[in-house]
Amino acid sequence: ALALDQSSSPSPLTYLEGFPKPDPKYAETILAIPRSTSGKSISAKERKVGRVPSIVFEQEDGQHGGNKRLISVQTNQIRKLVKHLGQSFFLSRLFDLEVRSEFGTGDSIEKVRVLPRMLHLHAGTDAPLNVTFIRAPSNALLKVDIPLVFRGEDVCPGIRKGLFLNTIKRTVKFLCPPDIIPPYIDVDLSELDGGQKLLVGDLKVHPALKFLRSKDEPVCKIMGARVSDQQRKK
Repeated sequence: ALALDQSSSPSPLTYLEGFPKPDPKYAETILAIPRSTSGKSISAKERKVGRVPSIVFEQEDGQHGGNKRLISVQTNQIRKLVKHLGQSFFLSRLFDLEVRSEFGTGDSIEKVRVLPRMLHLHAGTDAPLNVTFIRAPSNALLKVDIPLVFRGEDVCPGIRKGLFLNTIKRTVKFLCPPDIIPPYIDVDLSELDGGQKLLVGDLKVHPALKFLRSKDEPVCKIMGARVSDQQRKK
C-alpha cells in the first residue's frame, strides 16, 4: 500500500494559504445501504427503485484495492452532487460515506471517508448508473485527476491580440495525500502571449502533491493567426 512516511510528516497536512480549498457548501455525507449480490439484473432493479449500485474498495496502491463492500446509494443524492459540482469536480472531492442497514432510521454499519473513483452516467439522461468509491484514510496516497480552471483570459496578451486559447488538458493526474486534495488547480493565463504555452510543471500546487506524468507535457497554448479589428467586428 502507498502510505505517507509519518516519521517525516509528524503533523497532519493542511491546505496552504493561496491554494484552492474544497467548498464547505458541498461537504455532504453520502448515504448508502449494503447490497448482497451483484449482476445486471440486480443493478437494474436497484436503479428502478431510485438507487445506484456502487462499490467501496480499500485503498492499496492508490487506485485498486481489496476489502470490497457492495452498496447502493441514492440516485437523487448522487445526481444532485454531480449537477452542482460537475463530473470532474465530483471525482476529485472527498466525501463522508455512511453505510446504514436501511435508509432513514437504520443502524449505522460503517462511516468512512471516500473518494469517488469512477462514475458511469447514462448517455441520454446523465442519470448515474454506477459509482465506485475508494477509502481515503489520511495516511494514503491517491491518484486523482484534478480539474483545471483557466483564469485571466480577459487580460491575456495573446487573446487580446485576437489569437485563441488551445486547451490541451482539462485535468492533470497527481498523487495526493487525501487531506489536501485540491478541488481544482488555477491556471493563470494573464501573461501568456502568442505562441507561448504552459506546461504541467508550471502549475502551482501544494508541495506534497506528486506529478504522475512528465512536467514537460503542455496544458494549453496561445495560437492561431491574428484577427484584424475589422474581422473581430464581424
